[in-house]
Amino acid sequence: MAYSIVVSLSNRQLYLLDNGRTVKTYPVGIGKAATATPTGVFTISNKLKNPGGPFGAYWLGLSKPHYGIHGTNNPWSIGKPVSKGCLRMYNKDIIELANLIPVGTKVTIKP
Repeated sequence: MAYSIVVSLSNRQLYLLDNGRTVKTYPVGIGKAATATPTGVFTISNKLKNPGGPFGAYWLGLSKPHYGIHGTNNPWSIGKPVSKGCLRMYNKDIIELANLIPVGTKVTIKP
C-alpha cells in the first residue's frame, strides 16, 4: 500500500489515499484565521501515542516544525477553525489513521 494524505481546509476534510484513490475521509478542525493551518506538501515526521495535554490520543508530527495532525480532548472543535494551526481529529479517527500510515507519508494541505 502506498498511502498519502490530502487535506482540504475549505472542506475541513482529510482524505486518506491509497495509490491516489480515496479510501477514507475524516472531518478535521483547522487553524483559526490568526494562526492558519499552513498549506503545501509535507511528510509525517514522527508519531507519538498519548502525547498528553490537548493533543488527544495521537500526535502525527509534520515536517514543518510545531505543526501536526492530532487527536483532541475537545471533540466539539472538529469541523471548526479553532486551532493554532494544527489539524485536529476525533480520537478514534486519529488512532485509526496512525495505525495505517508510516512515518514518511506525504501530506498535501490545500486551501
